[in-house]
Amino acid sequence: MSGLDKVVTNYDDALRGITNDMILMVGGFGLCGIPEGLIQKVADVGVKGITCISNNAGVDGFGLGRLLEKRQIKTMIGSYVGENKLFEELFLSGEMEVILTPQGTLAEKIRATGAGIPAFYTATGYGTQVAEGKETKEFNGKMYVMEEAYPKADFALIKAWKADRYGNLIFRKTARNFNSMIATAGKITVAEVEEIVEPGQLDPDQIHIPGIYVNRVIQGEFEKRIEQRTVSK
Repeated sequence: MSGLDKVVTNYDDALRGITNDMILMVGGFGLCGIPEGLIQKVADVGVKGITCISNNAGVDGFGLGRLLEKRQIKTMIGSYVGENKLFEELFLSGEMEVILTPQGTLAEKIRATGAGIPAFYTATGYGTQVAEGKETKEFNGKMYVMEEAYPKADFALIKAWKADRYGNLIFRKTARNFNSMIATAGKITVAEVEEIVEPGQLDPDQIHIPGIYVNRVIQGEFEKRIEQRTVSK
């Protein structure tokens, strides 16, 4: 990798510099749009003490669920739980700290991190446990809760559909989800993609994330597992 070319050819280079006790933001919504290979590499490396910011923690045995199996996540910050039994066990036993955040607030906190906005006000959560210990303020007769942006993630791991060698990204449909905002919120952003093309082959009007936010790009292979499959008899 040199100059503007951000493509790496192996996962060791993609996650070069990852160590214990880091903040990781991980894209995806359920299992849709998760960076499968990057997550597996984090599991293989075995780093511990992770503070993980993601919509949810995958399922048992797949996605972030693999990090749960190896007890790599110290603190899980997310908005949805219920797809993995181990998550419940780690939380109830006190082995893993869980900070549940309303989904819109989670998304806005990540977006604020990427935009350099230190805090914002939202009506979501006022009068509930979500607001405990936080500043509240009235605007136009309505009460709001101040939410702070997250610190920049040491690594932001995302999945995209296409990338060029300069790191410009295009997401595909609902797999865009949290990936686009997480891409802007990392000190080192690594994009695992389905296809890499040469600069100039992507329509500039269709690029969702410009390469200025992306540090490394790797082409992966994806199982794209479905969380719950329901079929007619």
